[in-house]
Amino acid sequence: MNVNLKYFASIREAIGQGGETVRTQATTLNALRDELLARGGAYAEVLAPGRAVRTALNQDLCDGDAALSEGCEVAFFPPVTGG
Repeated sequence: MNVNLKYFASIREAIGQGGETVRTQATTLNALRDELLARGGAYAEVLAPGRAVRTALNQDLCDGDAALSEGCEVAFFPPVTGG
């Protein structure tokens, strides 16, 4: 299936782009993140296990067990704080 990815803040800066459309076999956010980690380089650095990364599926915050669907939007961003 095709999934639309969006990257924000420091993740966007490290990867060098704000988004992309990828073809994936992943059925969950965790599986998609694993596929991106396998790309190596900046993906492996900013999406590594243990890194504080938030995810949203179709603009709703969710955990890694969320199910993907054709054409969905997945966003990766660091935690944000206000003040």
